[in-house]
Amino acid sequence: MNTVTPTRLKIEPLTREAFVPFGDVIEADDTVKHFTINEGNTERYHDLAHIDPGADGRAIVSIFRGQPRTLPFTVTMMERHPKASQAFIPLSERPYLVVVAQADSTPTVDDLRVFLCQGTQGVNYARGVWHHPLLGLDAVSDFLIIDRAGPGDNCDIVQMEAPSIIPELG
Repeated sequence: MNTVTPTRLKIEPLTREAFVPFGDVIEADDTVKHFTINEGNTERYHDLAHIDPGADGRAIVSIFRGQPRTLPFTVTMMERHPKASQAFIPLSERPYLVVVAQADSTPTVDDLRVFLCQGTQGVNYARGVWHHPLLGLDAVSDFLIIDRAGPGDNCDIVQMEAPSIIPELG
């Protein structure tokens, strides 16, 4: 019997710089354009993500309620949305993980990157970026989702050629 040893993935902190190849980090901090509005009562963190509904699409807003995942976790598949971007904004203020690979080809284990997102950080996957479905941690978590409604199939799924493991945190 030929058994493949899963690749152990490294978990990185989510930063704008590290996530550039995959899309946008959605976070209110001093590094982004922001200004005061509403007679000085509100700080607006402006234009945080490139929402791309694609040709013939329209942007929609949904809430996903994700069950918590247990670490270590085995990554066996990835998905992408070739017609539009997809933004995930946490509503439950809990950390979560994102697994991504660039859009240019079918991902291999060596292409995967894992980011630990804080409950104050959202992500916007650029059109075609490979990602694993929602990976909430600790408890059931709600996410505000901005993605596409429109004609045509907008979800490609691939099974990974070899498994990989996201280790426990810490």
